[in-house]
Amino acid sequence: MSTRDFLVELGTEELPPKALLSLSNAFTQGITEGLKKANISFDEVTSYAAPRRLAVKISQLSEQQPDAEIEKRGPSCKAPEKAVEGFARSCGVTADQLQVLNTDKGDYFIYKTVEKGTETSSLLEGIVEQSLNNLPIPKRMRWGSSRVEFVRPAKWLVMLFGDQVIPASILGLESGRHTMGHRFHYNQPIEIMAADEYDQKLLSPGYVIADFAARREKIREQIIAAGSTLGGTTEIDEDLLDEVTALNEWPVALTGRFEERFLDVPPEALILSMKENQKYFHAVDAKGNLMPYFITVANIESTDPQQVIEGNEKVIRPRLADAAFFFETDKKETLASRTERLNTVVFQNQLGTVYDKATRISALAAYIAGQLCNDQQTAERAGYLAKGDLLSDMVYEFTDLQGLMGYHYALHDGEGEAVAKAINEQYLPKFAGDELPETEAGIAVAIADRLDTLTGLFGIKQPPTGSKDPFALRRASLGVLRILIERNLDLDLKDLIAKAASLHKSLPAAETVTEQVTDFMLERLRAWYEDKGVAIDSYLAVHAVKPTKPLDFDKRVSAVNAFRSLPQAASLAAANKRVSNIIAKQEGEATALNTALLTEPAEQKLAQTVAQLSEQVTPLFAEGNYQDALEKLASLQTDVDSFFDNVMVMADDEAVKANRIALLSQLRSLFLQTADISLLNG
Repeated sequence: MSTRDFLVELGTEELPPKALLSLSNAFTQGITEGLKKANISFDEVTSYAAPRRLAVKISQLSEQQPDAEIEKRGPSCKAPEKAVEGFARSCGVTADQLQVLNTDKGDYFIYKTVEKGTETSSLLEGIVEQSLNNLPIPKRMRWGSSRVEFVRPAKWLVMLFGDQVIPASILGLESGRHTMGHRFHYNQPIEIMAADEYDQKLLSPGYVIADFAARREKIREQIIAAGSTLGGTTEIDEDLLDEVTALNEWPVALTGRFEERFLDVPPEALILSMKENQKYFHAVDAKGNLMPYFITVANIESTDPQQVIEGNEKVIRPRLADAAFFFETDKKETLASRTERLNTVVFQNQLGTVYDKATRISALAAYIAGQLCNDQQTAERAGYLAKGDLLSDMVYEFTDLQGLMGYHYALHDGEGEAVAKAINEQYLPKFAGDELPETEAGIAVAIADRLDTLTGLFGIKQPPTGSKDPFALRRASLGVLRILIERNLDLDLKDLIAKAASLHKSLPAAETVTEQVTDFMLERLRAWYEDKGVAIDSYLAVHAVKPTKPLDFDKRVSAVNAFRSLPQAASLAAANKRVSNIIAKQEGEATALNTALLTEPAEQKLAQTVAQLSEQVTPLFAEGNYQDALEKLASLQTDVDSFFDNVMVMADDEAVKANRIALLSQLRSLFLQTADISLLNG
């Protein structure tokens, strides 16, 4: 079947830079899904995204849908003649043109035909329009007197199938073959004769690098080279790189300089100011110190680049001067005095002020440090000062610097290094996969801060609901769990939650908050293990026995995950499920095992093996060596299988039956010291 390349380009006013890549991906996906749904074959797909355009090029797109065989089943051959004729008319044929289908239930009339595939060119308009309508645009806009809505005003539309223009009317635009070049270097139409010459025509004479990935790598190379020229290294924030790529069609990296006096300001504040306000990259020297330079990416190849650099230097100077002013002003007041002023800032109406929260964090951090046999005074002091920088001018201007500025202000005030580091580490981890706090006090404060929020919100009956989680309690939970597990802290989560809840003055749900928060937090491990590739039933098997020490929980999950790979695992899991069902049906208290009532060789052997293994695995369980314990218990498979093959559990003699159930209870109890393996799916 004949094929041609297809190109669609939508030209617009400058698209939102942070959304450009997602819009491009969604546009491409919408078109490819539309083609697949229409059963139209194609080969390579290339996406293009630049500030003023979204485009997709598809190579070797079939010119026509494949023909489709259609079969319609009609009435029985024994049906009245009128029924048969009615079916034939509905198919557009006469009764004698119908065929007969032989089945086990009798013969039936059927109609078979071949429906010719529709030409691709007639389907492309609808596919492109549908894709544009489905773009993830939270708020659309109108322009001029038009009723058309899109993320930005649409300016031109190119739709080419090979060298043929596909007639289409989308977003108030009529399709053609003319795109536009760079707004400054070549602000005029460019005729595209065929889909395969699109990117080259834009590159020259158009001064547009349409491919987002190619443009990003060109910027990366330029800014790395700029840093090297300075004798340092450019530090690249990938999100900033994507944003800058979305702002430029013809990127040119330029290097500017700022006054060295600004280096007295914490470098993070300068970097954030340059990044957020001006979209500048920065460079560091061989020791990792910030250099007094910035690298900007211009969307123009200027004949006088120095003039562009000087313009940027004039813009950045007042920005950095503001940061320097904030820093010097903030240092005139101690962090402790700012903490005291937090009693005027409400954290949550029912949970008091931020000062109240700080005192709770302080007490809880000291308690956690005590549980870990660490320095309680340092943790207590760090917890108390942790929120003080929220009232600083620097954090008011750059909220991302909270914690970090507290670190600098604490050092300036003469607080200990450990206190300052803990203040800086309190918000770690900030996101999935982020680094964890390292210092003892930092760990205590980070856990205390999150548990205070969790117990408070659950205590006033405001847990997360559905997709709404305004206080990010799910993320806070996972942060605590990661710290406890990855820092090998053998702490009881339930105990910490109970302590955190007790520090609140009054909680409407005080009686249930500890259980609720514990269950909520441990449930977060489910997704965490799924992300790590751990079978979900391994998590469920451990969760069923409700261990409340996250580190211990993790050891059990690892052990169960290893156990399930053993050849005996499936049989033992099935046996445990059978035992669980038997025990669940029993009423009254369980009886103790009486060896005198064990008469069958299979039950005697199982009882002997259970007793021997119990002695072997008990010390392993005590030291948390669940994996070795389960490996030893795997040897039970032969005796367990023999028991169920040769012994009638539900014997007529009630005493014998109760005794056999007691033996099975002992068997199950051995496994339950790690997990409920009856929940494993094999």
